Amino acid sequence: MVVPSRRLRPTAAFWSAATLLVLVLAASGVPSPLYRVYQERFGFSAGVLTTVFGIYAIALLAALLVVGRLSDHVGRRPVLVVGLLLQVVSGVLFLAADGVGWLLVARVVQGLSVGTLTGTLGAMLLDLQRRDRPLAAMLNSASPTIGLSIGAVGAGVLVEYTGEPTRWVFAPLVLAFLVATAAVAVLPETSPRIPGSLASLRPQVGVPRAHRAPFLVALPCLVATWALGGLYLSLGPSLAVGVFGVEGHLVGSLLILAMQGSGAIGSISMWQVLPHRSMLTGALLFAVGVGITITALATGSLTLFFVASAVSGFGFGVGFLGALGTITAGVAPSDRAGLLSSVYVAGYLAFSVPAVVAGIAVGHVGLRQTAEVYGAVLIVLTLIAVAGLLRRRRVVRQETAVEQAEPVAA
Repeated sequence: MVVPSRRLRPTAAFWSAATLLVLVLAASGVPSPLYRVYQERFGFSAGVLTTVFGIYAIALLAALLVVGRLSDHVGRRPVLVVGLLLQVVSGVLFLAADGVGWLLVARVVQGLSVGTLTGTLGAMLLDLQRRDRPLAAMLNSASPTIGLSIGAVGAGVLVEYTGEPTRWVFAPLVLAFLVATAAVAVLPETSPRIPGSLASLRPQVGVPRAHRAPFLVALPCLVATWALGGLYLSLGPSLAVGVFGVEGHLVGSLLILAMQGSGAIGSISMWQVLPHRSMLTGALLFAVGVGITITALATGSLTLFFVASAVSGFGFGVGFLGALGTITAGVAPSDRAGLLSSVYVAGYLAFSVPAVVAGIAVGHVGLRQTAEVYGAVLIVLTLIAVAGLLRRRRVVRQETAVEQAEPVAA
């Protein structure tokens, strides 16, 4: 008698992994609208606020560096279970938080969880995608923007309209991640066990030789786009109050939605475009959007700031999609989790360190001036990425022309 398998079929497993990735990233965006609530409740400065934000990314990086390649050796499912249980623990810590210390611990645990899960779920998407519909790069690039939008807006609504937003936010998340942990039992294992699991825990950033050139070309684009995301998620609600004089908690969340939501639209609408074209288009749109942001800050126009958020967010989504597709094209199965972890290491360093520096600078030069200088630096980085991409495309065309001419010459 044949016992039917209780594992999901590849297509259902693919979309289940995508849903888990969005859920994890939504949870990571939930604290952003709550920062001002905690700031008012515990009385800390903008510098401390960005430290609470930044320590999450540092913990996430530590997890990526240590366990980023582990699922290539022990399988995806065991790593998923551990990462999802860490989400449960972080939710409980957020519920219990009664001071900055608890917030720091909760964010560290959450960062360890997200760092454990993003590379693993991203690799599982690559494992499960259909050859005739390679959607993994699109979903890996769109998931952060979709998840952060859902998390930030959902939490913002609860902050605005409930008396105890932290309880209403984190209690459902704890339950959701308990259910998600149980659901791993029906996911198929997509990575065979191979030797070297202990050696894989040695912290390192590994970019396979064949992918180093495209990685370096895409790096300035990765840094610029993720750094703007870090600014919005840490100081976006503060900008709404300090620069534009809007006191409501929901407006800060809507700013995050304007950027991250348009980023998701950009990733989804351009997923069939060749990677180098989407990266070039996204980078140029991103630079224009950040330029509009600087204008909005200088003029104090909240409407213009929303427009800038949407334009730069769309550029972020398209540019990151192209960068990710450029970097991961043709990656071997045994290198997938490691390469994706390296991409996320670069992204989350850009996501956290500049935001912490900006939080410190706010106390010395003010919120508006800090954001304007921040934006100018991002435009320069984006233009460097554009120049590097155009140069690489020219070199590739020249090499292709030489290869095609050699048989004729012979």
